[in-house]
Amino acid sequence: MSEYQYIIVETRDRVGIIRLNRPQRLNALDDALARELSAALHAFDADPAIGCIVLTGNERAFAAGADIGAMAQWDYAKVLGDDYITRDWEEVRRIRKPVIAAVAGFALGGGCELAMACDTIIAADSAKFGQPEVTIGTIPGMGGTQRLPRAVGKAKAMDWCLTGRMLDAAEAERAGLVARVVPADRLEDEALAMAAKVGSFSLPVVMKIKEAINRAFESPLAEGLLFERREFHSTFALDDQKEGMRAFVEKRTPEFRHR
Repeated sequence: MSEYQYIIVETRDRVGIIRLNRPQRLNALDDALARELSAALHAFDADPAIGCIVLTGNERAFAAGADIGAMAQWDYAKVLGDDYITRDWEEVRRIRKPVIAAVAGFALGGGCELAMACDTIIAADSAKFGQPEVTIGTIPGMGGTQRLPRAVGKAKAMDWCLTGRMLDAAEAERAGLVARVVPADRLEDEALAMAAKVGSFSLPVVMKIKEAINRAFESPLAEGLLFERREFHSTFALDDQKEGMRAFVEKRTPEFRHR
């Protein structure tokens, strides 16, 4: 779309696609890109015709990290005053519809953290992940020390963050960082197929599932179970629940109306 300079946005049926588009910088993340990404995510979130969102880059890089050339000139007063990261990069967490990260090439530092902020990751077999901030005298600042241990456990998070080493897609899948690994030339097809399947289901139900799973990481088990039970009960107020169960009994494909 013409209003964007650093991303490319398109739709395919009920799937919204956002491609990071700073190829000359391996999709390095800066504030201008963050603002465009936020705008596109919120536009898809508000569009009733969209049921799922895919965030991707190109074959060389999902995002190779933050724009270090710009950051090297900053001081503490600037990042504190700008509310850096919180102001621009947290918006992906506020999206209610599922967001799938389709990762090929480098997903390092902020790029890895952006992928983790999405709801699930599909990786090409060419993908490379890592949190190399320690090698440039800083720490992960967009969730690397918080989301990573929740995904892969303390020992592996310590290993990756303290050494700054890069890991391939196979190791990332074994550790639980990514949901599945596919051939690089099949990445977009696989991600779009997954998104299309998610988008074909009842949107209110899909959003309830996303919210309930995220609640599991932020609440004790008893509270999470109570939340899940109440959300399950609430689906019985939906037309889609009636249609889905009726279709099952009648042995036909349900026609969800997302209400």
